[in-house]
Amino acid sequence: MADIQNLRSAAETGLSSLFESARQSFASEEKISREEAFKFFEATGLPSRRVEAFKYTDLRAAIEDAAHPAEKPSLEVAKAAANAATAFVGIEAVRLTFVNGHLIGELSDLDRVPAGVTVTPLNEAMSQGDPLLKQLAPVAQTRENPIYQLNTAFLADGALISVEAGAKVEMPIHLRFVGTGETAFSTATRVLVTLGEGAEFSFLESHEGPDGIAYQPNDVVDTVIADGANLHHTRLNREGDKAIALSTITARLGAGSNIESVNLVFGGVLSRHQIYLHFAGENATATVNGAAMLGDGRLADSTLLADHAAVGGVSREMFKTVIDGDSTGVFQGKIIVRQAAQKTDGKMKSDCLLLTDDGQMMNKPELEIFADDVACGHGATCGAPDEDLLFYLMARGLPKPVAESLLVQAFVGEAIESVTHEGAREALIGEVEGWLRARG
Repeated sequence: MADIQNLRSAAETGLSSLFESARQSFASEEKISREEAFKFFEATGLPSRRVEAFKYTDLRAAIEDAAHPAEKPSLEVAKAAANAATAFVGIEAVRLTFVNGHLIGELSDLDRVPAGVTVTPLNEAMSQGDPLLKQLAPVAQTRENPIYQLNTAFLADGALISVEAGAKVEMPIHLRFVGTGETAFSTATRVLVTLGEGAEFSFLESHEGPDGIAYQPNDVVDTVIADGANLHHTRLNREGDKAIALSTITARLGAGSNIESVNLVFGGVLSRHQIYLHFAGENATATVNGAAMLGDGRLADSTLLADHAAVGGVSREMFKTVIDGDSTGVFQGKIIVRQAAQKTDGKMKSDCLLLTDDGQMMNKPELEIFADDVACGHGATCGAPDEDLLFYLMARGLPKPVAESLLVQAFVGEAIESVTHEGAREALIGEVEGWLRARG
């Protein structure tokens, strides 16, 4: 009997052609890893509903054509795009500006990098064989993820950010990703952040792009956090209304280390944000929150894996989704507790606020526990704004839209309040208020 083969979609065929064209430019030292990554992708293809992890986010159906990788823009085009970007604009930070997936040195503060921090453009690091490159892909499960592997195959630019042991860096670095163009394009960036023992560091991440253009960003941030180090991360997705935005953050946690991460989603007709946590050292902690505010038929997917492999790990995950119109929210979260990870404490929750009857929310929380001395739990809620609370506010003279907006702000604010940087927290609150004003 002949083997049965799935027909390849136009986008999958296009990606194969684009990779074949690009492979001639790959340096020999990176060619093998890129080809292995694309072989994995070709074997799996764009994930569809038949793949359990993508049951609610069918990328094979959503991505109709493979957008051509964006070339590095001229400085004039890059300046115009960067000047139009407004995310986190009022915060004092060291900015690394990426336009169409390429680091623009002239628009970045490479000469203002704080003491104790080293920033190396990724292309420079790859050409020089920087030893930090060995720490890319620090969480093993990402190597079985087609989105992550596609990023590896088409990787165009990025940066290595290294923080010295014991450094307490007060000024954050702002990774500013800006898209521009009149036709569809794709990007693939990779940023690696490594913290030495006892270091403390914060970085902001913003993503903005044009409306009306079906561009396709695929961005990855890998983090390696040594023993006793603390990392604070705040991310804002304001991609264009036709963008299909794919993103991943990974964290490998040493003993006694800590990560705090918040992701706020407004943009993209479809977005999928993947979080991979690996608790490699004892007594590590992670607080990972997210919020999505959706309307106009958009879909936002937050997918999390917290892999506890050491004793005493603590993880807290809270995700808030506001659904307006016929939009769709997705939360998939899994906590794995290995047999050696006794005394693990893991809590995960997803809450959804439905502002209309036309939207939907898909929740799939999971626990996979192989240890016996643990305290783990998960929960999910979904419902309309509380009528009693609305009545209470309206009885005090507030119009219903204003009362409803206050409830939405309080609902989302619970996820945002974990942001330790005051300016970043206020900026996210301002984004929420702006979304509510636009909604009317």
